[in-house]
Amino acid sequence: MKLVILDRDGVINRDSKAYIKSCSEWKPLPGSLEAIARLHQAGFVVVVATNQSGVGRGLIDHKTLAAIMRKMHDAVHAEGGEIAAVFYCPHTPDDQCTCRKPKSGLFEQIRHRFKMDLDGVPAIGDSMRDIEAATTAGARPILVRTGNGSKTESKLVGNSGVIVFDTLLDAVNELVK
Repeated sequence: MKLVILDRDGVINRDSKAYIKSCSEWKPLPGSLEAIARLHQAGFVVVVATNQSGVGRGLIDHKTLAAIMRKMHDAVHAEGGEIAAVFYCPHTPDDQCTCRKPKSGLFEQIRHRFKMDLDGVPAIGDSMRDIEAATTAGARPILVRTGNGSKTESKLVGNSGVIVFDTLLDAVNELVK
């Protein structure tokens, strides 16, 4: 099985410091839906691993988050793609859970659900916590410059082994060559 793990906010859709709290606030980034469709059509199983601390902060409830995720699934499907599963952490940083990135709990859930080793599995994100979680889980971290990616890129030290692309579509074009 070819698996790829994507972060959501800043990779698939625009990010917001005020959090994405409604379906109307969820807006896909240019090319992201096409990118997911390309992955799916190339035989990749696409999963999303995302921190959603707006739930833990009381800014959004699980029902609204589910509606936002449904909008994302529907938009991807309309482009000919599919997201096989979404794994999310609803906790705040103060909760000290094991699923909130940069910890690798979401990746461990993915490993368990799909019964596979994540060594070398591409994990595309826009923040240092995405890179750290992927690295800890043995996945191959890929950074995109969208969302917080440009700031994150400036924090990469030396030859970190992290490949950097401008957008999700650019990263996907390289993966499906």
